[in-house]
Amino acid sequence: MKKAVISTGAKQYLVKEGDVLSVEKLPIGGSKTKTDFEPLMIIDGDKINIGHPALTETKVSADIIEPDKLSEKTVSIRYKAKKRVHTVKGHRQHLSVIKITKIV
Repeated sequence: MKKAVISTGAKQYLVKEGDVLSVEKLPIGGSKTKTDFEPLMIIDGDKINIGHPALTETKVSADIIEPDKLSEKTVSIRYKAKKRVHTVKGHRQHLSVIKITKIV
């Protein structure tokens, strides 16, 4: 079974065909439903190919299932006892849900 390490959104993911992941929002315009990634490393059984920094002759294809999804809200609280200091901030990260179709 082939596995690959891809990089998107300043993060690296170990993926195989059929995996569904949530990654940071991809900068894709229009109604594009497919994208390609350059793998950093490919694992095929006992054979391992490592790129410097990426393998340019291969690619990982993915279908975009949900282009703009919001993650759960992350809340940060700043509080100081006996000082009447209390602030609450929230953040929702924009995500794209992708499904890995093939590693070529």
